[in-house]
Formats: sequence, C-alpha cells, structure tokens
Amino acid sequence: MIWTPHTTVATIVERDTKLLMVEESINGDSVFNQPAGHIEKNESILAAARRETLEETGWDVELTAFLGIYTYLATANHTMYYRFCFSASATAKVSEQLDHDIIAAHWLTLEEIYRLPASRLRSPLVTRCIEDYYARPHFPLDAVYEHPIQG
Repeated sequence: MIWTPHTTVATIVERDTKLLMVEESINGDSVFNQPAGHIEKNESILAAARRETLEETGWDVELTAFLGIYTYLATANHTMYYRFCFSASATAKVSEQLDHDIIAAHWLTLEEIYRLPASRLRSPLVTRCIEDYYARPHFPLDAVYEHPIQG
C-alpha cells in the first residue's frame, strides 16, 4: 500500500481586527476554516495559498509571512494532512463567485471564532494556526524554497 499524504495551504488574513474565514459544507455539515485547500499538480506552495484564498473568498491577497507547517490526522477518514500556513493582507475584493462547497466568506473577530463550538471548526488546526499567528514569530516568505517547476 502506498501512503499518500495530503499537502494543503491555509492563509490567515487580518483586516481591521477581523479574520477572513470561510464557512463551507463538508459532508452536509457547515464548518469554519481559514481559506485553505490542496496544492495542485505543478503548482507552487505560494501560488496555491493565493489561489485558494481567491477561490474560497473572492479576495486577492498578498502573502506577508510563513507561519509554519502543521500536521493533522483526520479521524473521519484517517488521512494525514500537512498544512503550510501563511499570513496575508487583503488587497482587493475581486469576485463574488466562490468554490462550490463554500457557503460564504466572513470577516470574524477573534471572539466570534472562539465562540464557535469545536464541532463547527474544520479541524483543530483552525484555532492552532490563529493562536500561532498572534503568539509566535512569523518567518519571511523565502523560508519556503521552491525549486523551479519543470514541465
């Protein structure tokens, strides 16, 4: 059996003391997450973070820092996720069309996010990334080296 980890990106976008969050439908349940998703074939990590944020929220962003790499073994499907998390600043709202599984994009205060029950969060990584955004050092984007993609 071949083990296949799932590599994802997520962005923490703050504006006027609010964080950009997505409400999405997962298996019929409404849950909250940062703008996040899988890296596509032949896509750089940084490009994936910008693309996922745009597709899920309609916001164009500029990545500002690398926050870290997070792992999570999902109990529902026994899949190991590796999340590259970034901070970003919103530059412009460019689209109202969102990915098919996204219910809405919301700007929420930290208090509003923490009032959500754990069952309404996509994974424990949602609050962990937010906590690290506020508490830990941020790394420059060049901490992520990406060899040029051929082909």
